[in-house]
Formats: sequence, structure tokens, C-alpha cells
Amino acid sequence: MDIRSAQKLAWDNKINKAFNTTNVPLEFGLLTAEVGEAFTAWRKDLSDFGEELADVFLYLAAIAEMNGLDLQTEVQRKIAKNRERSYARNENGIPIRTSEAAEN
Repeated sequence: MDIRSAQKLAWDNKINKAFNTTNVPLEFGLLTAEVGEAFTAWRKDLSDFGEELADVFLYLAAIAEMNGLDLQTEVQRKIAKNRERSYARNENGIPIRTSEAAEN
């Protein structure tokens, strides 16, 4: 399944279940809670870690849909931009961006 299809299925589920489809700040709050649950599942090595990550994606997809964004297009664009960036490690070993992707 591609991102665009998953975004549509997630949105259809929200509509069918009468979940939030208009309150963007609420959706960001719920997304934040899901990120916390995913972190806890990872930290405690719980079996539902993958499910929690899926919840994060579903809330993210809903926020994209609420704002008229095609998340697949945005992800593809960002990956291409990141591919063109250059990094070098500083004296502490932290990667520091040394060049930005060229603007189209």
C-alpha cells in the first residue's frame, strides 16, 4: 500500500466512525500522545511497538488530510531534498548541514 492510499483509508475510517475531522490542534495533541505511547513501547520493548508507530502515522495522515496535503507527495519531495543536502561531522561527531538542496 502506498502512502496516498493509506491516507485515504485512514481518513475514510475517521469519517465512518465520526472521529475528529476538523480540529487540527486536537489532532496534534492526539498525535503527540501517540508518539509518547510509541516511545514507551520501544523503551519497554513491548510487542505493540509497531502498532503504536502505525497510530502515529494515522494521526499524521489525518493532519495532512485536514490541511489538504498529499502526504505521499510531501514525503517524496522531502526525501529528494534531503538527498541533495550535504553534512559533515563537527568535533563532537554531530552531523552539521554544509549545503542545502538547490531550489527548483
